[in-house]
Amino acid sequence: MARTQMLKLPEVLNEIGMSRAAFYRMRARGKAPRIRKLPNGQVRISRKDLDMWWERCEQSAA
Repeated sequence: MARTQMLKLPEVLNEIGMSRAAFYRMRARGKAPRIRKLPNGQVRISRKDLDMWWERCEQSAA
């Protein structure tokens, strides 16, 4: 079974062209991709969750 690619928050922010503050505001409204918090406090987002989020954005814009 292939391991899911996990992205660091700066990688995700760069890809979606958004500031950290804007991302967390969107997250507070429940509109951001799902995050996973590691025991050390770092945040990761799976490639699959990010791709699904992009698809939802495209559908809501159509």
